[in-house]
Amino acid sequence: MTAPDAGTKKRKDEKRKMNKIDKQGKRGRAKARKVRRAARIADAPATEVTVTFRHVEPSEAIRLYAERKFAHVGKLIKRPCQAHLILTVDKYRQHGEVTVKSGRLSVSGQEETKDLYSVIDLLADKVGRQLKNHLEKFKAKKVRSPSTGEVLSASEET
Repeated sequence: MTAPDAGTKKRKDEKRKMNKIDKQGKRGRAKARKVRRAARIADAPATEVTVTFRHVEPSEAIRLYAERKFAHVGKLIKRPCQAHLILTVDKYRQHGEVTVKSGRLSVSGQEETKDLYSVIDLLADKVGRQLKNHLEKFKAKKVRSPSTGEVLSASEET
């Protein structure tokens, strides 16, 4: 006889917890949902952000600001990703480029203003919009088409 593996034991423990929760009623289920949601958020994939400075002194403050701004990208696509940010200064022009890669998905954007912080803000917004549009396309594909019976009944009503 072999000992049960850890996965089987874990499933049994979760099943016992769910049975307890069912007996606790509505508040118990709400509390369990809250715990599961917190665990899912804690397990959210991290975004690996690399910042490259061109023709400008590397600043730790700008690097931390960029990492904080692009950290939410992994939460949008719900899987680990890499973001590469290139910040360039030419006289009075501050230019930024970002490329976010995750698996086969690649999103990029370019912005140019008079302040590096605003460049980072604009790039984060642009990439966020692109990713949301990309995800909406997949959600739209999952919408079920009407069945033949529904189509026939709708045509008979009109």
